Amino acid sequence: MWELKIAEGDGPYLYSTNNFVGRQFWEFNPDAGTVEEKQEVEKIRLNYKNNRRNGGFHACGDLLMRRQLIKENGIDLMSTSPMRIREGEQVSFEAVTTAVKKAVRLHRAIQAKDGHWPAENAGPMFFTPPLVIALYISGTINSVLTAEHKKEMIRYFYNHQNEDGGWGFYIEGHSTMIGSALSYVALRILGEGEEDGDGAISRGRKWILDHGGASSIPSWGKVYLAVLGVYEWEGCNPLPPEFWLFPSVFPFHPAEMWCYCRTTYMPMSYLYGKRIQGPITHLISSLRKEIHPTPFEEINWNKQRNNCCKEDFYYPHSLLQDALWHSLHYLSEPVLKYWPFSKLRDRSLERVVELMRYEAEETRYMTIGCVEKSLQMMCWWAENPNGDEFKYHLARVPDYLWIAEDGMTMHSFGSQVWDCSLVIQAILASNMPEEYGDCLKKGHFYLKESQVKENPSGDFTQMCRQFTKGSWTFSDQDQGWTVSDCTAEALKCLLLLSHMPKEVSGEKDDTARLYDAVNVLLYMQSPISGGFAVWEPPIPKPFLQLLNPSEIFADIVVEKEHVETTASIIGVLVDFNRVYPRHRKEEIKNSISEGIRYLEETQWNDGSWYGYWGVCFIYGTFFALRGLSCTGQTYENNNAVRKGVKFLLSIQNEEGGWGESHISCPTEVYTPLDGNRTNLVQTSWAMLGLMFGGQVDRDPMPLHKAAKLLINAQMDNGDFPQQEITGVYMKNCLLLYAQYKNIFPLWALGEYRRRLW
Repeated sequence: MWELKIAEGDGPYLYSTNNFVGRQFWEFNPDAGTVEEKQEVEKIRLNYKNNRRNGGFHACGDLLMRRQLIKENGIDLMSTSPMRIREGEQVSFEAVTTAVKKAVRLHRAIQAKDGHWPAENAGPMFFTPPLVIALYISGTINSVLTAEHKKEMIRYFYNHQNEDGGWGFYIEGHSTMIGSALSYVALRILGEGEEDGDGAISRGRKWILDHGGASSIPSWGKVYLAVLGVYEWEGCNPLPPEFWLFPSVFPFHPAEMWCYCRTTYMPMSYLYGKRIQGPITHLISSLRKEIHPTPFEEINWNKQRNNCCKEDFYYPHSLLQDALWHSLHYLSEPVLKYWPFSKLRDRSLERVVELMRYEAEETRYMTIGCVEKSLQMMCWWAENPNGDEFKYHLARVPDYLWIAEDGMTMHSFGSQVWDCSLVIQAILASNMPEEYGDCLKKGHFYLKESQVKENPSGDFTQMCRQFTKGSWTFSDQDQGWTVSDCTAEALKCLLLLSHMPKEVSGEKDDTARLYDAVNVLLYMQSPISGGFAVWEPPIPKPFLQLLNPSEIFADIVVEKEHVETTASIIGVLVDFNRVYPRHRKEEIKNSISEGIRYLEETQWNDGSWYGYWGVCFIYGTFFALRGLSCTGQTYENNNAVRKGVKFLLSIQNEEGGWGESHISCPTEVYTPLDGNRTNLVQTSWAMLGLMFGGQVDRDPMPLHKAAKLLINAQMDNGDFPQQEITGVYMKNCLLLYAQYKNIFPLWALGEYRRRLW
């Protein structure tokens, strides 16, 4: 059976800054589990598969993780019977109390021993195939992935194949070339034959060929396939590594790029600059025939550079971008092959290697995320297949692999800090100290251990990095990349827990560490708009988005401000100022004022706010109303709050819930779910937004209807069913936060119970 391991690590190529607190990985133990337990797991998998075949939701419920931790923690989730509210009945105090109590107990039952709440954070179908490609070309696939790994990865790909035979950009999306070609290639590498038993492989290949073949894959996919050897580098638009030698005075210096953009294109530029290609094996020769309708040797690769399947195409290239690419392709690249210009290429590749090495070492070889992780692995294999850098990278592969009832995937890298911070606030909202047990103390320990204690080493500004001391990451301390709203939510938890007895919440926090966190947050604010960015200070150069090289994402070139981060940060600055009124008093006061201005100016005409990291207008409106309420902005004294509340009330559906389609994200137009269905997470966001907006004092009836819906949806063990994915990034790609289905219903019902009774 598969076992989830927590806070463990050993071996010569693994190291940690905090004894691996927050590390989570799966390991297969053939001797683990009784016959009955193994049958239970297979039943869970079969139920998922059957539900998918019958039109059920793509997203997993993380049931394998939950099953293991519930057993280990030994908490009886069935000791309290659930209460159901019949049609015509009103919500009672007893019913909501029972629902909240069961939800709190569930969170205690699925908490890891180091204090965090493990969860899958995945969904995009382009996460796993690059890892499979990297392991294949390096010849390490059989040493890193066991037969059980491969079996579960194959299960994942088949479970998320669409009815038309293709695979989406993400698991709930329509079929795309990047999803289909990469998934098909990964399945073949993992051992699936060209002709499979039930025709899934054949149908996938047919979809690819019917839509123009793999040469129409978007630019990121072209790079992956070129490294594998089933595409030619001549068909890729230039990714010149010389870019990394630009002087700091250049108007578009690499350090000014959005961190995920530069850390993705950095290894891509190395692969392009050296035209890295893996060995042409029998499988590669076969794939060249399978995924291209034209014989491989006859493809005009130059014409494929801007060829993008219409099912994938989201962000058109600007004329400036195309002109730049043509100039580089026809003028620069031919010259750089010859001395003395080849010396410039050599020097630029050395600089890229220097930057990649620094990034890998400062993140303990986690890197910033799964996309860069696989790309760096390809680069270090090309540099030296027997070198230590490649071995360090291999040692961290298990950190990225997550297994659930739908199979095994590569997830983003983990949402440990983010989920932990939200869970703690949801549990505190329940106001049930008799149910907390030691979970708050353990969660507090995790957050303290996960705060980044030092800046990156050396002259980090020369390595395109910013200061990080005092911040929290999205996942754990080892990963090391600052995330501003994770820092805000973690700091908020520490402030909340500081008011509680030590026997409930644990030891108090070092004040200097709290000051460090505030330093990070203030640093993230735009002096122009007043909004806050996520990873690094915003770059006020929106015109540089014209150089977006990706067809599948928007807003990836420079860091920008967001509603959710701004709302989280101004809220915690208010809390901090109450506890430490003398620390940077005027700066914090001005920062809050400017943050309020940003929220008011970014509100849409219909009263909503656009949520960048969740689906979408409901998510953004919830966060904005939460942030404004923390600053004393109310329905009575603030027009933005009034409009936000009216927006949420206007889109409540007949049964009392809310549901928004992910289509809202790329189109930027509010779109309800088909049939005006309810989504429980989005219903919880709307409830919270309304309560933060003061709806309890005006007319609680919309809240009663929503609470009744949540209570009746709760499962007997306190869990809530998994529905549509509600996380998103870069406007166009869904991301599953598997804990959301528990966090937000508990938070909403807890606030509802506390405010109405």
